[in-house]
Amino acid sequence: MRRWMVAGNWKMHTTIGEAETISKAIKEGTKDIDKGEIVLAPPYTALYAVHKVIKDSHIALAAQNMYFQDKGAYTGEVSPIMLKDTGCAYVIVGHSERRKYFYEKDEEINEKVKKVLSTGLKPIVCVGETESEREKGITEFVVGMQVKKALFGVTDMEHIVIAYEPVWAIGTGKNATPMEAETVHRFIRHIIGDVYGDSVAQNLQILYGGSVTPDNIGALIAMEDIDGALVGGASLKAESFTGIIRKVAEKR
Repeated sequence: MRRWMVAGNWKMHTTIGEAETISKAIKEGTKDIDKGEIVLAPPYTALYAVHKVIKDSHIALAAQNMYFQDKGAYTGEVSPIMLKDTGCAYVIVGHSERRKYFYEKDEEINEKVKKVLSTGLKPIVCVGETESEREKGITEFVVGMQVKKALFGVTDMEHIVIAYEPVWAIGTGKNATPMEAETVHRFIRHIIGDVYGDSVAQNLQILYGGSVTPDNIGALIAMEDIDGALVGGASLKAESFTGIIRKVAEKR
């Protein structure tokens, strides 16, 4: 069975002190869990502080974004080398909020994926359709194109994680039903199988994201092709995030 993962994306929340407090509570609340992967993605300013809290523990550190150059005159950007230096193991790439608010295109996301991998980090690649795209019945077309373009030319699939996040479910309180989520997860695995072979597809971690809570994660993680969750708002409270992790660990 594939290893599960629960990752918390804190987005533009938490001061350094708040991030330390939350990460300490999550570390303490999950110290008896010795399987799966727990990942925290605080804002850039809190990366090193959280790293010091979780260093040598069962929790890994992720950044929420990066630029696809090692260094240079790119004011305001952060390179993967800098992220690795703070203790990061993962980088979230292509989140729908980056696509929507900062106009990131699939080609740029592909550049980021390749750069993350070349730096020795692991990308969590986000894909997902909008509400209007789902209503038009083009979910598979949209998600399929996002997956193919994000991974174009990528050969190191062993270190890739994909997160399916329907845009209409992110921060809205709406949630895809377990079967709706499973259908898209299975489709993504089929796409990967066509390109890289069935063995790669069956070993690929695919997470679900979009208003995940302790109440709905049980039914989601029970689905065959859902390997965990990329959690937003619920990851900002140690109690709810720990609750999600425990339910995933129990099921898997």
